[in-house]
Amino acid sequence: MDELKDLIAEQIPRLRRYARALVGGRAQADDLVQDTLERGWARRHLWRRGSDPRAWLFTIMHNLHVNQVRGRVRAPGLTPLEDNAPEHAWRPAAEEALIVRDLARALEQLPPEYRETVLLIGLEQMSYQEAAEVLGVPVGTVMSRLARGRERLRALMSGQTQPTLRRVK
Repeated sequence: MDELKDLIAEQIPRLRRYARALVGGRAQADDLVQDTLERGWARRHLWRRGSDPRAWLFTIMHNLHVNQVRGRVRAPGLTPLEDNAPEHAWRPAAEEALIVRDLARALEQLPPEYRETVLLIGLEQMSYQEAAEVLGVPVGTVMSRLARGRERLRALMSGQTQPTLRRVK
C-alpha cells in the first residue's frame, strides 16, 4: 500500500489543477480534490497494481463532480462564497492577465462535457484514450467533444456570443 500511497501523492498537483479549472474557485477545487482522495483511498482495493493511478483518480474526480453538479441542480439556491485571495505572489503582465481572465470565462461558458474534455486533453495532456476512460465515453466522442469545445472556445475568445452554423451540402 505504500506504493499506492506514493503514486496517489504524486497526482495531487494534477488533481488540484484540473479541479481548479473544472470548478473555478480554489476552495471548491480543494474540496473536490479532498473528496477524490478520500474516495480513492477508501476504495484502494479496487485499484489494479500496474495500472495508471492518474486515470483512476481522474475518473473518481469526474464522477464526483458530475454527482455534485446533479445535486446542485436538484437543490438550487446556494450561492458559493467568492474566493478573492491571491493564489500567487507574482502578477502576470496586464495583457496576459486579461487573456487568462477571458479564457477562464470562456471555459465557464462551455457545456460541461466540452469543458471536461478540453481540460483533460489541453491542460492535463491526457491522450484521447485516457480521457475516454476517465469520462466513460468512446474515443470518437472525446474527439468530437474536443473539436466542438475548441471551436466554441475560439468563438467565445473572438467575441462571438452565438455559435456560427456551417452550411453542409
